Amino acid sequence: MPIASKDIVPFSQVRARLTELAEEAANGCEKIITRNGESYVALVDAGRLDYYHQLEREHIHLILLEEAAKGWADVTAGRHIGVAELKAKYGRK
Repeated sequence: MPIASKDIVPFSQVRARLTELAEEAANGCEKIITRNGESYVALVDAGRLDYYHQLEREHIHLILLEEAAKGWADVTAGRHIGVAELKAKYGRK
């Protein structure tokens, strides 16, 4: 759902309208709260926030899978060194 101008609320109005804003957010109408004319925080439904967090975790997993695939490609192409070489390179015993 796109953000409309009515969904942008100055911080100074939040206290007086919190119940109304919370009801609207609970019904899927996200609110952007501004402070000094700049975006400050958002008021969103708790279920949608959970969904956003789930998407973020899935994105992290996809990045990890991509990195693992790159690592496997390096191994199969012979671009790797042994543990002894690694320890010698970084001065570890």
